[in-house]
Amino acid sequence: MKLKVKGKHVILSLVSLVLGFIMTFSYHLTEKNDTDTAMTNSQWERDIELRNQLIEQEEKNRALQQELIEKQEKVLEIEELLAQEEQVFFNLAEDAEKYRMFLGKVRVKGEGVTVTLADGQYDPNDDNINNYLVHEHHVFNVVNELYVSGATAVAINGQRLTHNSYIVCNGPVIEVDGNPHPAPFVITAIGEPEVLSSALNITGGVKDRLVSENVEFKLEENQEIILEPILGS
Repeated sequence: MKLKVKGKHVILSLVSLVLGFIMTFSYHLTEKNDTDTAMTNSQWERDIELRNQLIEQEEKNRALQQELIEKQEKVLEIEELLAQEEQVFFNLAEDAEKYRMFLGKVRVKGEGVTVTLADGQYDPNDDNINNYLVHEHHVFNVVNELYVSGATAVAINGQRLTHNSYIVCNGPVIEVDGNPHPAPFVITAIGEPEVLSSALNITGGVKDRLVSENVEFKLEENQEIILEPILGS
């Protein structure tokens, strides 16, 4: 009888031990699942936050990129305006240089032609000395033809001509802006030599008329001509 009671106690102890183990295991398993669930939720919230930050940063980048494009377009507009202004200033400077050259205010150098007009040979059978002398209208005809043909600067015996220059006869000499010059008269002009020469040599043109009036006419093409500026006011 005592042996049977003792056996029941042993069985109850074993059952209690197994139940305790199961409850403990179940508790730890539940706690672990709760922890894993909590960690999973936290990680998910963190991922959502990072994704929102990434979206926000991408929107800022797009806005900055658009702003950059607008500024680049503005820079291009300014560059175009500056280029136009630069061209305007260049044209103004070029025009000013042409005006100074035309007024004889600057020293000029370039290719061109030289025309020499000399008195004709004396004819004892001609009582009128004016028939073989170079007159102001001879010089003026040459100068006018050179300007019409594109000469940018002209000088007579080294004296530069301006837009208001005048040429008059005064006995055996001619006066250019009040300065007397004896024959021969050397007219130098800067321009395209071939064009200037062709204009003077055209049939029935300036050269033919002067030669027919007993004026000795000589024409040379030059690779370099230097004309000094007009001195004084």
